[in-house]
Amino acid sequence: MGVVESVRAPAVAGRFYPAEAAELVRTVEALLDAAPAMALPGPPRALIVPHAGYAFSGPVAAAAFRALAPWLGNYRRVLLIGPAHHVPVVGLALAPHAAFATPLGLVRVDREGGERLLARCAGLCVHARPHAPEHALEVELPFLQVLGAEARILPVLVGGSDDAETAEVLEAAWDAETLVLVSSDLSHYEPLDRARAHDAATAAAIEALDPRPVGPAEACGYRAIRALLPLARARGLTAHRLALATSADAGGSSASVVGYGAWAFC
Repeated sequence: MGVVESVRAPAVAGRFYPAEAAELVRTVEALLDAAPAMALPGPPRALIVPHAGYAFSGPVAAAAFRALAPWLGNYRRVLLIGPAHHVPVVGLALAPHAAFATPLGLVRVDREGGERLLARCAGLCVHARPHAPEHALEVELPFLQVLGAEARILPVLVGGSDDAETAEVLEAAWDAETLVLVSSDLSHYEPLDRARAHDAATAAAIEALDPRPVGPAEACGYRAIRALLPLARARGLTAHRLALATSADAGGSSASVVGYGAWAFC
């Protein structure tokens, strides 16, 4: 995997979530306690989880992680995959780090799993720079840490890959001991009524396991979602909606909102 940069430092602690450890634990625990208790029919094989600041998307993300909590012992690794927002990427970028840091400590990277992915996936490269400022993967980690997850992560950012390249990475990583966690928000910066209708249509497509309606206007993580849905169908999985909301529901302006959704695939 190239030169190891031992630890990827937090980029958005103090902005997207609290930078002080005790406050972060209290925040995540409060979000999990307030989340609806959704009983799934079995262990989720994949999740879609939003990645904005906790003040906005935290309740929706917490719904996904609360549903995941009873099943955490099933996984040795989490393929954590989301869009590269800040640094352009050709294909997909695997982080070279041995661990990702948050205020709660280190989350270890599955180095051997990363080597296997690199050997099998032509569109996957090792690239530290896109990961350095990126929030999409980082904000999911404190939830896993507070829940006591022992699984290692495979942190992958999706850039200008085509659907086949992204699907190749998902399929190569997705064995019985791996949870696929797709990090994505939904519609961006539309008026509230339009955003709700837009996100409802996207939710219907996700729940039908139909990737065709899902593009960049529907979700910033559309490439990973489009790769996930046909694979979920092929594996006989069903999408269970856990939460659907907007930034307006968290007190933001209704004139321009961001949509958030969470799903479990069982």
